[in-house]
Order: sequence, then C-alpha cells, then structure tokens
Amino acid sequence: MKLSRRGWLKNAGIACFGATAGGMATSLCSASTTPSAGAPPLPWPYVKLDPDAVAAAAYEMHYKAGCCYAVSGSIIGELARKIGAPYTSWPTALMTYGGAGVAGVGSLCGGLNAAAMVTFMVAGSSEKEKQGKASEITRDIFNWYAQTPLPSFRPAQPKFENVQIVSRTNLCHISVTKWCKASKCKISSKEREERCACLSGSVAKHTVELLNAHLVGEFKPAHPLSVETQSCRKCHDKGSVLENARAQQDCGVCHFTNSSHPKL
Repeated sequence: MKLSRRGWLKNAGIACFGATAGGMATSLCSASTTPSAGAPPLPWPYVKLDPDAVAAAAYEMHYKAGCCYAVSGSIIGELARKIGAPYTSWPTALMTYGGAGVAGVGSLCGGLNAAAMVTFMVAGSSEKEKQGKASEITRDIFNWYAQTPLPSFRPAQPKFENVQIVSRTNLCHISVTKWCKASKCKISSKEREERCACLSGSVAKHTVELLNAHLVGEFKPAHPLSVETQSCRKCHDKGSVLENARAQQDCGVCHFTNSSHPKL
C-alpha cells in the first residue's frame, strides 16, 4: 500500500506518541511505588539541630521569600550544612509556592506546609503504611499552632513589638485576619509582615524541637483535639453514623454559631 509523505509522518507521529504515552504511563506507575532515581528512600538522615538558630534563620529568610520558603529553608539549610547530601541538592526556591497559604490564596499556612514536608522527609517512609509517626508529629504541630498564643519567637532586634493571638485554625486567611483585628494593623502593613516573619521563626523552632525529640525516641503528642471537636467527630468522622467529614482540626472556628450545633 502506497502512503504519502504526509500520511507517513502522521502515522509515525501517532506511533511515537503512543510509545511516549506508554513510557510515561509506565514511568508514572513506577514513580508511585518506588523512590525517584538518584534520590534515597525516606526517611532521610537527621541530626539534632539548634531550635533557636533555626528560628533566627527562618525569621530572616521570611523577608526574602515568605513563610513556606523560610521554614523549609531554615531547617533543610542546617541539615545540608551538618549532613550534606541529599539535602545539598534540595531546591529551596521550590518552596516559595506555599507562601501566604499557597500562591497567596490563604489556605494552609505556608509555615505549616513546610513543617509537614520536612517532617515527612525525616520521619516518614517511602511506604504509605509506615508513615504513622510523621503524620502524628505533623498533627501535633498543626494543633500546637491552632491552640498556642503566637508568634512566640522574638528576634534579637524586632522591627515591631508583636501581638499574640490563638488562631484556632491552621488556615492563613483566618489566622492573619484574627491578628489584624487584634493588632488593628492592615494586612499590607510592615507590622503584619513582621508578625508572619516571627511566626515563621516560631513554627521552624517548634518543628525542630519535635524532630529532635523524635530522633531520640522521646516524642509524645502534647496537643490533642479539643473536647468539642472530638464530640463532632463521633458523628461525622469515618465509621460514625453520618461519616461525611474528614477533619482533625478545630471545627468551631468555621462551623459553630451561638447555638449548640454547627452551621453547615
């Protein structure tokens, strides 16, 4: 059968695409179950770090590229300095994506986003069923953030004195808005930027404290969910009567009104 040059190119293109797509599918399937080529499996090595030194670094780094970059970069930077590879190959600039609640949308606090990433990096596993300890540490960091007057870190030379709040949430939007109301400062103010820089220092310090404890087998969760939230989970969580919600964070900050039942 004769085939024109255009037809031959068309068929060749389809064949090449099919081969490429097949290779991509194989690659994606493999990537879901095995570590990337050249990258060691989790967990990556960890050594005891100085929480105060990491906090000070996170505070300074926040002014360069935001909260997610600051928390991850301050911890990974210290690990790279003390251990070297694989941390020396980590692209720190990648973490700018999480700033201000991921690309500025105000969702998960970028500092917490980074804390979770680092925690899974050093306490997690390449196998999902073995990630329990990393998840446990991460949840405790998140609950600490929601239940503690923050920021707790104070730099050696603060640009402004800070107002502390208890956010009751891990969301950037709510946390920042509550702080603005308490401080009477605008979200675009230098005071608010200083607050978030101090918050980056606070999150980085606390994360290192928990990872240091985990290193020597002394980590124990210290921030359980509130009694109110645990009561909600009895009806709404997996295995309950309704089983229609997935959350391990304070329900009241979003759902409760003056009545005893949440507004959904």
